[in-house]
Amino acid sequence: MAFQHPLAFLLGLEGVALLRSFAGDPGMDRDFVHARLAEVRRLLDEAAPQLGDGIDAGQVDTVGGYGIWSRTYDDPGNPLIEVEEPVFRRILDTLPPGDALDAACGTGRHTGYLAARGHRVIGVDSSPDMLDRARAKVPGAAFQLGDLHELPLPDASVDLVTCALALTHVPDLAPVLGEFARVLRPGGHLVVSDIHVMSLYLGGVAHAEGPDGRRELLPAGRFLAGDYLNAAVPLGLRVLRCEEPRWTPSPWAGGPQARQWCPEAAAAAYEATPAAIIWHFQRD
Repeated sequence: MAFQHPLAFLLGLEGVALLRSFAGDPGMDRDFVHARLAEVRRLLDEAAPQLGDGIDAGQVDTVGGYGIWSRTYDDPGNPLIEVEEPVFRRILDTLPPGDALDAACGTGRHTGYLAARGHRVIGVDSSPDMLDRARAKVPGAAFQLGDLHELPLPDASVDLVTCALALTHVPDLAPVLGEFARVLRPGGHLVVSDIHVMSLYLGGVAHAEGPDGRRELLPAGRFLAGDYLNAAVPLGLRVLRCEEPRWTPSPWAGGPQARQWCPEAAAAAYEATPAAIIWHFQRD
């Protein structure tokens, strides 16, 4: 369970902005610092009475969480997908068509892209609700219910494995990457994206609203770049590329409350901060 207080979040954004100024980030000068300090006082005096007392957010597993989220997952305006998708697909564009697995395929957004590029695709996900939407969206692909820890594919059966924005939900990377390596043919490719750990610390933990309106947080591992490497390299997965696309400037940085109370601090906190981490591996 996590206690989430909106005032604490806004003050945290102010703190990140002040730390960046302290480190000498361009444009964050004396006037910027004094503006932040005045804004902190305003938040404490004016915003605090309006922002409520916070909530105790519960925990939900990925099946339950994505069962709820599946209804709106494909709605436009998901800022993480907008940053991740172009980089992820540029990597896919360099690979020849073949047999592909889209692991944790969700609603099939990358499954459909792979199929359109001529791959023979199977999508696997643990959420029946997400799979229902994927089947409707990509009728030319095959889909199976399955877990990342025990993929329903034989050894050395695919040329490409993709897994997008899902590994943050597993407790340990090594067993899952081991499954990816198992189903890859020699010389096959693995393309993985995930939310960046710095974005998690800026409040980016995925959540769903339960039937009673209560916020439920999905599992979120704080994996560093070294964690991916330490799990992948012993499996014979060689790094070809690593990208950390950054958040682009947005008036909605931090959400509607940040826009109302501290837009300049929120923009400074998110500016050029990595949003996602994207890996391209090849099996020896």
